[in-house]
Amino acid sequence: MARNVSVSLFWRVCLLNGAVFVLGTLVLVLSPATISAQPLWSEVVAVSIGLLVIVVLNGLLLRSVLRPLDRLTGLMASIDLRSPGLRLDEEGSSPARPLVQGFNAMLERLEAERSASAAVALHAQEAERQRIAQELHDEVGQSLTAVLLGLKQAVGQAPPEMLEGLEEVRETARGSLEEVRRISQRLRPGVLAELGLLDSLSSLASELTARTDLRVVRGFLPGLPNLTAECELVVYRVAQEALTNVARHAEAREVHLGLTRRGGMVVLRVVDDGLGRRGATPGAGIQGMQERAQMVGGRLELRDREGGGTEVLLEVPIDPKGENGDPDPAG
Repeated sequence: MARNVSVSLFWRVCLLNGAVFVLGTLVLVLSPATISAQPLWSEVVAVSIGLLVIVVLNGLLLRSVLRPLDRLTGLMASIDLRSPGLRLDEEGSSPARPLVQGFNAMLERLEAERSASAAVALHAQEAERQRIAQELHDEVGQSLTAVLLGLKQAVGQAPPEMLEGLEEVRETARGSLEEVRRISQRLRPGVLAELGLLDSLSSLASELTARTDLRVVRGFLPGLPNLTAECELVVYRVAQEALTNVARHAEAREVHLGLTRRGGMVVLRVVDDGLGRRGATPGAGIQGMQERAQMVGGRLELRDREGGGTEVLLEVPIDPKGENGDPDPAG
């Protein structure tokens, strides 16, 4: 395709140049102007003016042909694959339209390949999280449970002077077991399959309040339609990442966690009253949220709020089955 576009532009430029020179030749032949054997200054001036007119006309015509290429180059530099759906205008790009069409087709292929790669990577990430969570639960959790049982037996048989130390060790082991369970739950949201999306989000909010002084205000619209299992997981993970970011970086006192409907989309909204992004470059967590949203045909938007704080908006499509009267598992 690139070779065809190049030949087309080549012949266009050649034809323009040829037309200009033919026109200049005809004017010279048909005009009464003549050149003496020893040119006069008036003749030199006339020929120079004619040459200047030919050069200017040729430049203007070439500019009309090549200007779309300059505009196309500038637009290409502004394309960002992390914001899919952007395309160059094909209507106003003639004679560079074949090149624009080829570039837009390339963008579509790149976005499709990037989306497929992101889906594979995220599925692999989820599988790895599941494996680690299972090992934490089965191996570390059971080992700590065995330690607790042993400590309980030791407390019952120990002399009084050792009881205080054993109780401290026992409490440390119990706290470690609870932390392992929390980590396992964060890695593998078992409550998502068992309790549904709304209760899982409520569990996230309760866990955040228990770990921090942050107040979480929940606003879930009742009777939301079904989402696919992939969309529910995306909503859960984005909410989890957004709440974690608020707890770590925002220095907020309150965060609003909401789930509503807008047309054919379910909208997750996480809003805090903290410091905002303050011009910070989005990190891997934000990029991961965006890729998750794109993987299910959704859209993620982050914006600073007036007066401080950050707002995270996620839109994911409703499962068509949820519009046919099927019961909502989240409700």
